[in-house]
Amino acid sequence: MPADRERFSTATRLKALGEHAAARVYRVRTKRRRGRLTGRAALLALVVCSLVVALAYPMRQYISQRSDIAEQRSEAQRAREDVKKLRERKARLRDPAYTEQQARERLHFLMPGETGYSVVDGSGSSERSTDQGAAGRPWYSNLWDAVDTADAAGAGSARR
Repeated sequence: MPADRERFSTATRLKALGEHAAARVYRVRTKRRRGRLTGRAALLALVVCSLVVALAYPMRQYISQRSDIAEQRSEAQRAREDVKKLRERKARLRDPAYTEQQARERLHFLMPGETGYSVVDGSGSSERSTDQGAAGRPWYSNLWDAVDTADAAGAGSARR
């Protein structure tokens, strides 16, 4: 048998013994299958996740504050428009001709020496209509009726 051993080379014998023995003799590294997640990839994933978690709340606050700023700007623009309208109205109210016109139309005031007329429809009805009886009543009655009418209209729209 010693002759048989000499006839076969080491390589032939190792092939017969298998790849595992060949790897031990020649110290050849066999290709190991690596997993999908290496240590570096795991560390990178951990860093990315921690950054996302750390930045999520500040980004949410930033977006919320930006929307608040936009809302405040639009509210300030509306306030500027209201101020402009009020200044225009204030200028109109300082005009004596406009004040006189409003007193004549709304309160049925007359200038000294003028004569006021009330037109009655001639139906003989004892009930006064709101349009015809306004000139015949004292001003405070007209004012109180206007307040009642506005209150009834406001209550109707508030119920909706």
